[in-house]
Amino acid sequence: MASATVRRGTAVGAVLLSLLAVPAHAAPRESTASEAGTASADALPKPDLTGLRSVLGAALKQGAPGAMARIDDAGTVHLAATGVADRTTRRAIDNADRFRIGSVTKVFTATVLLQLVDEKKLNLDSSVNHYLPGLLPDGRITVRHVLSHRSGLYDYTNEMFAGTVPGFEAVRTKVFTLRQLVDRSLRRPRTHAPGAVYSYSNTNFVIAGMLVRKLTGHSLRTEYQNRIIEPLKLRDTFYVHPGTDIPGRHARGYLTPDQAGAAPVDATRQTASWAQSAGALISSTRDVNTFLTALLRGRLTSAAQLAQMQRWVSAGTSQAYGLGLRRRTLSCGVSVYGHTGAVQGYYTYAFTSKDGGRSLSALANTSNNGTVLNTMLGTLESAFCGKRTKATRGVTTPVERHEDIAPGTALD
Repeated sequence: MASATVRRGTAVGAVLLSLLAVPAHAAPRESTASEAGTASADALPKPDLTGLRSVLGAALKQGAPGAMARIDDAGTVHLAATGVADRTTRRAIDNADRFRIGSVTKVFTATVLLQLVDEKKLNLDSSVNHYLPGLLPDGRITVRHVLSHRSGLYDYTNEMFAGTVPGFEAVRTKVFTLRQLVDRSLRRPRTHAPGAVYSYSNTNFVIAGMLVRKLTGHSLRTEYQNRIIEPLKLRDTFYVHPGTDIPGRHARGYLTPDQAGAAPVDATRQTASWAQSAGALISSTRDVNTFLTALLRGRLTSAAQLAQMQRWVSAGTSQAYGLGLRRRTLSCGVSVYGHTGAVQGYYTYAFTSKDGGRSLSALANTSNNGTVLNTMLGTLESAFCGKRTKATRGVTTPVERHEDIAPGTALD
C-alpha cells in the first residue's frame, strides 16, 4: 500500500492512502443529556491520524474497494482516503465524492420534526394517530416512541432483504409510497408494547416522514432543503427520490453477495424508495460533519428540543439512543453523538463530540460485509481517543449490526 499526500484528481487507477491537514471553512429509564459524556473538543486527545490510515487500509484488505474519512477539528480538517471509488475505472476515492448516507438520514428527519415541535405544530408525547388518523392499530404509540425506536413496529426490511442481492434487485427501481412501507410492517405482529424497549426499525422513520409531510404540506425534499440544506449551505446533500442517480462526482457502492466468492454487485443506481425518510439522503463527509456540528451546537433547534433529542435509552453495549440520535461511548470513555448508515453499497459512521467541536465522517463503499463494518468503527477510536495506551488496545469493541437493512441479522 502506498501512502502520499495528493491533490484531487490525481493517482487515477492507483490504490492510494492520502492524509491532508488544511484550515477548515465555513418505559425504560431515560437519561438526560447531562448524564452523558461531556468531553469538549478542547479536552480531547489529538486525533491519531496514523491509526486512522491503518483502519482505512484494513477495510480495503477485508473487501472494501475504497474507504475515506474526514475529521473537522476546531479549525483544522484532516482528510484520509484509500482505494477506489469505481472498480471499473479505478479512479481513486476522495472526500470530494458524494455517497448514500443510509440511516444518517434519520438524524436529518428527526431534526425537521423537532423544529416542528419548536413551531408548536407537533407534540412528542401525542399519539401518532392524532396526526395520522387510523394509521396504526395502537393509539398508545407516540411520536416519541417512533423517534426513539420504542414503538414495537416490525421492521419491514427484515423480510425485504432476507436475501441480500435478490431482495435488492427486487426493489432497486421500485417506487413505494410511505404508506405502502408502513403497511408491509403492519402485516406482521408488533415486537413489543409501546415504550417497553428499544428495538431498531426503519418503519419508525417512515412514519416520521409521513408526519413531516402531513404537518408541513410539503415534500420531504422541500423540507430538508429549506430547513437544513440551504441554511447550512450544504453543497453535496440531496434528496433525489425517486431518481436513481447520485448527482455529480460520487463513489460507486458495491453490495457483497451472500455467497462467498461471488462478485460484488454495483448498487449505486437505485431509487432508495424502500428507505426514503429512513435512509435515502445523499451527502459527503464535509456536509455530514457540517450538519452534525451545527446540530450539537444548537443552530438547528432550540436548546429545549436538542435536550429532548438527547433523552437516552439503552441501545446495547456502550450505546444509547435518543430521538434519531445515537450516543456511543468509546474505549477511552469519551461519548460521541451521531449515527451509522448502512445502505446497499455503503457503510457510514458519522459522529461528533458533545460540543460539536470535533466531527468525524467515514465511509467504506461496500455493504453486507460485517468485517468491514466493524473495522470502520475504529475510525471513531482514532478520531476521538487519539493514540491508545497499551491498556485500551486490548479492549474489544462491540460487534456492529446491520441496522439499516435486516437488523435482525448479525454480521459478525
